Amino acid sequence: MRDLLGETSALLAFVRSVESGSFTAAARLLGTTPSATSRSISRLEERIGARLFMRSTRALSLTPDGQLFFERVAPLLKELANAGDVLSRGMSGRLKISIPAELSVTLVDPILDRLAKPNPDLHLEIGISDRFVDLIREDYDVAFRVGRLPSSDLSARKIADMEMVIVASPELYLSRGEPRTIRDLALFPFARYVSTTKPFEITFENGSAIAPPGTVDCDTGYGLHRAALHGLGAAYLMRRIASRDIEEGRLVAIEVESALPALPLSAVHAFGHRPPHKVTVLCDLIAEEVRSARRGTN
Repeated sequence: MRDLLGETSALLAFVRSVESGSFTAAARLLGTTPSATSRSISRLEERIGARLFMRSTRALSLTPDGQLFFERVAPLLKELANAGDVLSRGMSGRLKISIPAELSVTLVDPILDRLAKPNPDLHLEIGISDRFVDLIREDYDVAFRVGRLPSSDLSARKIADMEMVIVASPELYLSRGEPRTIRDLALFPFARYVSTTKPFEITFENGSAIAPPGTVDCDTGYGLHRAALHGLGAAYLMRRIASRDIEEGRLVAIEVESALPALPLSAVHAFGHRPPHKVTVLCDLIAEEVRSARRGTN
């Protein structure tokens, strides 16, 4: 078994090279030279008996062994960097988070007011995107995701169940006829969520699934919501996003013979069973805000 405790600097050089995309950028982050970074990684490769990078003049890319090694080492170094949280209940340092665009409308303000403002030594980086960010490569501490999670080595904490709804503008609803069945919905025009990983599909509690035609494709829930309000298509959204529009008549909730299952809101991170205190506090805050919003709409 190879002991790598003496190779901390080489491990850090390796991880920073992957994250930044080059030895030059990694060296700049580490305050050293590209040649020193390259030598450290070569020494590490010799130590573990595996080639980590496919080197070329055009790009720096990982070998399959390098990818496996990176996925194992990067979370360990992140955990080491946050080890001080074990001894201190205060919050400091960087906290990089990813929030879906739909939820950012209601969650960013409490994060700023209740987490950032009382902790001036905490540096928040907030990414707002419906894309499933790569926590390891993009160096996120935690990502909040709606939907069923793909299998991975990441840790996940369920925050809440998010009720879903299909909505359309009253004008579209009347002009296209009322969809009464799942089969009707399969032919109804939709503003569709597009993803690079999977096609747009809506699943019902009875196991049925549809992939309806699209008039508008968008990669954020915000875009789908706006398209529905403009009468361009029905939209599959979190109910909390559309509830006020439904109450005030701008959107109509479409119901068929089977209900829509709730989707889990999860916090995903790479810290294992003991995330840093600041990650736990953030997750608790988000859970409380979601529960509070649910009580307010009931």
